[in-house]
Amino acid sequence: MKKLYQEIVDAKANNKKLLAILIDPDKVALSEVAIITAKINRSPATHIFLGGSTVETTSLDALVELLKQQTALPIILFPGNPSQIAPAADGILFLSLISGRNADYLIEHQVNAVPLLRATNLEIIPTGYILIESGSETAVARVSKTTPLSRSNHEYVLQTAQAGVMLGKKLIYLEAGSGAKIPVPLEMISLVSNSIAIPLIVGGGIKGLNEIQNAYKAGADLVVIGNAFEENLDFFN
Repeated sequence: MKKLYQEIVDAKANNKKLLAILIDPDKVALSEVAIITAKINRSPATHIFLGGSTVETTSLDALVELLKQQTALPIILFPGNPSQIAPAADGILFLSLISGRNADYLIEHQVNAVPLLRATNLEIIPTGYILIESGSETAVARVSKTTPLSRSNHEYVLQTAQAGVMLGKKLIYLEAGSGAKIPVPLEMISLVSNSIAIPLIVGGGIKGLNEIQNAYKAGADLVVIGNAFEENLDFFN
């Protein structure tokens, strides 16, 4: 039964804001999972996203199993390529990098993922992924060999998001990128949020609790925190 996406839609309808903590599998030792999940369980997080632009660990499945043993939060894969599919997770953001023009990240990786996904019970959520200029080259831009959209051209970003909706995406994700110096502009979040009916995810470059609240106020339905929590497990204290 598909429920993860419906819960996100229901939260949007009820103006309930969601928070995902992004875990990079390459930066988490299995021995640290208990400490990390204890911190997550005491945080306002509603979801765990798992993945990265590149993942080299061979312990992804074991990591998912440990996370599921120690937290009740849904675990949603946030993959950079098909090698990051772990069947034991709850769902997967089926990402298409619609801000770029590299066919591998628009459709090729997705095609290659189909046989793997068919063998799982993962809830698949089609997601339009839009990379926004953030003051530095991020891992997403480097690995995907794509150029982020200008943070000053709000109208083009909006058109890209609306094109994603017309293509049938169920979520739109505005991403400044891992290690971003500055987050997605609030005016851009507001413009996109007010112009699409589907849920909006915002992440990258968010370093403080006030920035999470500002993104919510601008119209983000789900905010993603990665580096800030990774560098300070007491971030939410």
